[in-house]
Amino acid sequence: MELTERTHLTTAPAPTAPAADAPTRGTGTKDADGMAVASFILGLLGLLVLNVFLGPIAIALASVALWRGTARRGRAFLGLSLGIADLLVLVAFMQFDSTVSWNF
Repeated sequence: MELTERTHLTTAPAPTAPAADAPTRGTGTKDADGMAVASFILGLLGLLVLNVFLGPIAIALASVALWRGTARRGRAFLGLSLGIADLLVLVAFMQFDSTVSWNF
């Protein structure tokens, strides 16, 4: 029984194909674009309801999308600014009502 492999090669080895599990550049960009759109939508929605939750989520998604190099930078910046506006609206209404939540 032979435990080692013979290393005598008479021909040149065939070129290897790229690994099938190697990540492609397009997937990261698509994810970042989706995060930019999601931050915009959540920031816009947060102006109306649940701004204490949706504002920070919009800020986080926009930051990650910008960090990953999204092609939709404008949408990510809008999501970031809307997330900040959500928190500012919450603080303004909390000061006005002297409560942790706000309602009309």
